Amino acid sequence: MKKISTQQEVLLLTGTNFSGRQLSTKDELPAKKLTDAEKLEEACWNGLLPEMLPEIFTDTIKPDKKLYLWQVKEGASFLELEMGEYPEEKDNYFSIDPYSFLAFRCSN
Repeated sequence: MKKISTQQEVLLLTGTNFSGRQLSTKDELPAKKLTDAEKLEEACWNGLLPEMLPEIFTDTIKPDKKLYLWQVKEGASFLELEMGEYPEEKDNYFSIDPYSFLAFRCSN
């Protein structure tokens, strides 16, 4: 029997007020010359996602299941965050990544 795991995808749009706002880091290092998208990606990898978007870490996920950030992909105008209990290949048919699901949409 296949183990049922919890996975979550989040799209963060770049080039918006949200992505351009001042992001603090847990490690107060000298400021680097990074684009807004790179700063947002770095903040996600540094564990600031629950502080930036607490509404996606609500009680909808069982308390005994902890989601980890496994991958950040950069698109033309967004960052796609792939989270889950463990790394697992996503089903592109149900993905919110426009590069993934549009291939299915166009072939139907």
